[in-house]
Amino acid sequence: MANIALSTCWLSHRHQDGYDMLREIADLGFTLVELSHGIRISLVPGILKAVDEGWIKIGTVHNFCPLPPGVTGAAPNLYQPTAANATERDLWFRHTIKTFDFAHRVGADLVVMHSGSIPFLFYDPEAVLEKAAGDLDRAALLTDVSYQKVWSKVRRKLDKRATKRIKLLCESYRRVVEFARIKQVKLGIENREGVPELPLDAGMASLLEELQEPEIFGYWHDAGHAQLKQREGIIEHKSLLEANAARQFGFHLHDVSIEGKDHQEVGTGTVDWQMVRAFVRPEHRLVLELSPRLQPDAVVRSRDYLNALLAD
Repeated sequence: MANIALSTCWLSHRHQDGYDMLREIADLGFTLVELSHGIRISLVPGILKAVDEGWIKIGTVHNFCPLPPGVTGAAPNLYQPTAANATERDLWFRHTIKTFDFAHRVGADLVVMHSGSIPFLFYDPEAVLEKAAGDLDRAALLTDVSYQKVWSKVRRKLDKRATKRIKLLCESYRRVVEFARIKQVKLGIENREGVPELPLDAGMASLLEELQEPEIFGYWHDAGHAQLKQREGIIEHKSLLEANAARQFGFHLHDVSIEGKDHQEVGTGTVDWQMVRAFVRPEHRLVLELSPRLQPDAVVRSRDYLNALLAD
C-alpha cells in the first residue's frame, strides 16, 4: 500500500488549532501530510506539538507556509519570483526562505513551488481561448483546426513575453539554492492551471535544464492542472508527463469533472488514472489535494482508489 499524503488544503480553513487539524487527518487513517499554502501562523504551535509527539509525519510543504503575517487565506502567488518590481521579488525570497526553515523544522524535505506569471495589461489569453472554444466539445479541442489556430497565436504571444520573466525566475530560484541545500529541501516546480502562469508547459523541461541542480530542482506534476489544460486544448496530459519524467519528484492527485471542476474525488472524473499510474515511481511523493467541499468519505475513497490502482 502506497504512503499517500493528504494536503491540508482540504481542511485548514475550518480549524483554529493545528493539532486538531492534524488529528482529524490521522483519524482518517493518514500518516503523512502536506502542509499547504493556507497554513495560518495561528496553526503553527499545534502543528509543531503534533510533529514533536511523532504520531504524524509532514512529507512536503507548499510555498508559502506558513502564510505571511496578516494574511489569513491561501496566497501562494502573493509575491512572485518573476515580478518586475525588485521589492516584490525580495518579499518572495524572504517568505520562501521562511518556508524552507519551517519545512526543516517539521521534518519535510520537499517544497512545492509556484513560479510566477506573465502579466498582460489589455490582453487576456484565457478569455481569448474561452471565446474560441465557444460551444465546441472540450474533448475535441486538441484536434479542432480552427481552435488550434487561435491557440497558436496565443502561444506565440506568451512565448514572446515569457523570455524576460523566465530570466527573472531563474535569478530568483538561483538565489535560494544554497538555502535549500542548507535546510535539506528539494524544490518541486509545479505545472500550473493558469494559461499565463510559468513555466509554460512546453518550457518546463528547458527550465529544469537551465537551472541544473537536479538534487534541488525537480518537476512536480499536478494531475488536475494538466487535465484542465488538456480540456482547454493546450496540452496532452500524457505528453507533459513524458517530457518531464526524468526530473519528476512527485504528484498532486485530484480529479476533474466533465464540467471542468478540479480537486474532485479521484476516480470520479476525466483523468486517465491508468495513464498517470504508468509514470509513478517508488521514490515519488503522492499527495491528495482535494476540495474543502468534499466529505470525509470522498477523501477516504480517493485514497483507497489510488491504493488499489497502485497495487495493480
